[in-house]
Amino acid sequence: MHCNILQMRGSCADCHIIIIIIKLFITLHKEEKNSLQAKAANSSHSSSRPLRFSAYLDAMQQVHLQWDHDSKEMITFELQVQSTGWVAFGFTTHGELPGGDVVIGGVLPDGNMYFSDWHIVDEETIVEDESQDYEVLSMTEDETSTTITFRRYFQTCDPHDQPITFPIPDDDTTYACTFIPLPRVKTKHHIYKFEAVITPRNQTMVHHILVYACSNASVLPTGVSDCYGADPDFALCSQIVVGWAVGGGSYMFPDETGISIGTPRDFQWIRLEVHYSNFDLIPGLIDNSGIRLYYTPELRPYDMGVLQTGLFTFPIHFLPPGVESFNSYGLCNTSQFEELNGIPVPDMHVFGYLLHTHLAGRGVRGVHYRDGKQLRILCEDNKYDFNLQETRGLKELVTFKAGDEFLVECRYETLDRTSLTFGGPSTLNEMCLAFLFYYPRNNISSCMGYPNIQYVAQELGQTAADAMEGMMAINLVDWNNDTAKKAEKACKEVDQIVIIKTIDEVVVNETGFIRDIIETQPLPCKRIFENEPTAETEGQGKFLADVMSSGALDMKATLPLPVLLFVHFGFPWLLTVMPRML
Repeated sequence: MHCNILQMRGSCADCHIIIIIIKLFITLHKEEKNSLQAKAANSSHSSSRPLRFSAYLDAMQQVHLQWDHDSKEMITFELQVQSTGWVAFGFTTHGELPGGDVVIGGVLPDGNMYFSDWHIVDEETIVEDESQDYEVLSMTEDETSTTITFRRYFQTCDPHDQPITFPIPDDDTTYACTFIPLPRVKTKHHIYKFEAVITPRNQTMVHHILVYACSNASVLPTGVSDCYGADPDFALCSQIVVGWAVGGGSYMFPDETGISIGTPRDFQWIRLEVHYSNFDLIPGLIDNSGIRLYYTPELRPYDMGVLQTGLFTFPIHFLPPGVESFNSYGLCNTSQFEELNGIPVPDMHVFGYLLHTHLAGRGVRGVHYRDGKQLRILCEDNKYDFNLQETRGLKELVTFKAGDEFLVECRYETLDRTSLTFGGPSTLNEMCLAFLFYYPRNNISSCMGYPNIQYVAQELGQTAADAMEGMMAINLVDWNNDTAKKAEKACKEVDQIVIIKTIDEVVVNETGFIRDIIETQPLPCKRIFENEPTAETEGQGKFLADVMSSGALDMKATLPLPVLLFVHFGFPWLLTVMPRML
């Protein structure tokens, strides 16, 4: 379902719908204009607060829509069109005119206005609805534009009105994508914060939300469709701007950087990708989730970017079944960044990251190398939780130079699985990714590696002439702990193919190999009571020892020691629950 401006005055000279509409309004609405004007004058917004959501509906940004909704499922629209006379706004299914749900309104030369609810029968016929379910709230016109504010319920009782919903398909995995223009600003601004807005009843369904920057030269489709389905255009745009996954919260960028919008170099459109996981195949779920971006004219010193790294997801990634631990690796070799970028790449100052696997993931870490030597383990989560994926800031900036390498290692457990798990989009598939937030930005969008699968298949006793045969051969392996360890070793020791991609979808291949990871020494443990006691704690300890030794508090046989300590140190709120615990 998508908003579609069906027509603006003077923009389609040979459109039959235009002729019909003009004739109808000349004859019909002269008779009704006074009652409509009075109705609009007596109406007011359902709320005095500003409408929270907005978007331009055309590439020229001449049609601006704002909207908001309330707890009663009433949605209010404000449509501003750079045109005078009359305007039409409607909803269609997959962009097809028949069945379209339309409102048409405008201001007559004498200052009176008209507004009405219609539906499209076919390419040449438009009919006014018997049930008028849109209410006009206000309408104004100046020398260049027309603004109409109106409202309706999400679902009306008129079969000619399109329901305003996005139903989550009753499939276990859905990737829904749409393309949205960013707000047009006259001067440079910085996006400084983002947060997910999840429909409350769908928290368990929304797996992740990603926002991709689209090159201004891209030819983008309209509507909502499967991101990686039959229409490849819905997979356009690969430069990630921001991302959210299960368990994440809002994230504010450091004061020195933000995402630039408003300059000729900046992207003007984004691809919004929402991944739904409807494992129980529940029908009829309606979702309005998305991501809210905050931007400001108060500029930061640097423009930031996001680099996607890790293991190329499909089709090479695989996990053996029934193993307690299996490691996968994806390498980024930056040696060709400058050539691919077109201009020298300045040092990349990494300030944050987001780690991502699916349900089998148990640990993720990213390791930074320079001149063949390990510099640091940049990010690490050895207790990875699928339900707690959040963007995290580094304690201090880490500098990447051209030629550096970045290795992502993911550890999995598949004890509950009896068949191979492959990399892919479903939550039941797997991924191994690390998104690096850095500044100043460059044109590189992703840098990911994968092992030579033919070599891996051969090491497992199979034959394969190419990558496709290699993946087919993996299915023939008799998997057990020994073959799993052999596969892990082969994936680690074989050369990696590294795929580097720019925001303009330019791709180059590089090679590299997985270097050893030098484990960092854990910090020494500390016991709090081994520190030098203060006079106060020393006195407390002596008091307790004196009481215990004198027998004045001989309750060890009836009360556990923790209760004794709570009583002594005075936690009255704990005393109220102690009887239930004993």
